[in-house]
Amino acid sequence: MLRINDIRCAVKQKAALIHCITNPISINQCANVILSAGGRPMMAQHPEEAAVITVSAGAVMLNMGNITDVRKQSMLISARTAKQKGIPFVIDVCGSACLPTRREYALGLIGTSLPSVIKGNYSEITALAREDYSSSGVDADKTLTTEAVAETARSLAKSLGTVILASGETDIITDGNKTAFVKNGCAQLGTVTGTGCMQGALCAAYLSAAGGFDAATAACVVFGICGELARTDKGAGSFMVNLLDALCTVKDEQITELEKTETL
Repeated sequence: MLRINDIRCAVKQKAALIHCITNPISINQCANVILSAGGRPMMAQHPEEAAVITVSAGAVMLNMGNITDVRKQSMLISARTAKQKGIPFVIDVCGSACLPTRREYALGLIGTSLPSVIKGNYSEITALAREDYSSSGVDADKTLTTEAVAETARSLAKSLGTVILASGETDIITDGNKTAFVKNGCAQLGTVTGTGCMQGALCAAYLSAAGGFDAATAACVVFGICGELARTDKGAGSFMVNLLDALCTVKDEQITELEKTETL
């Protein structure tokens, strides 16, 4: 695996365009995360623009949160274009565990244009693998264990032939053969909206400089560490500001010192 700090450096040197088709709830945070990593965010969402922007991008993020017909169409166009041109992309299957229409849409897109990374929380990844599974809302089912989700993610990664990122208290990244467990992060990340989307945006930025497994692992480590550095007693507003500050200022030495990753 590439060293995380090497990936961070490469992203800043390339300054690639990162095309994001994402939800309005977190679009500002996602753009700022990409800027903090050294990428150039482009948040174009119109179907007539999707292919043109994708072709010029170093990587793409597709996010199914707060989905609309227009974004569904644009994401299909962008995914198809990325696959044709060999441009890496990540899809965040937000809501696929609680809304059957989103699950069906995600499986359809994945079936025609396989992403470099499929990202979701424990429940969303479980729902992609099991038609009989569902949960309430977009938060992960707390009864799902890390061990059970890791096994599900490994099986899904092998069957699809891509990288799975299952986010949770312990982030799980697997390509079906090797699996990384990232234990960086803090509970306060769950007190503000959009942090899962931000993690996906960081993964897209790192995809412009590394393969799927390395990019996803690096994104989980860096985002988790920045969450730890951002902790505050002042409340959610101050935490979000601190989080963006940490993403912009975190040092290589802090990444090396604070990383908590186990790879099997």
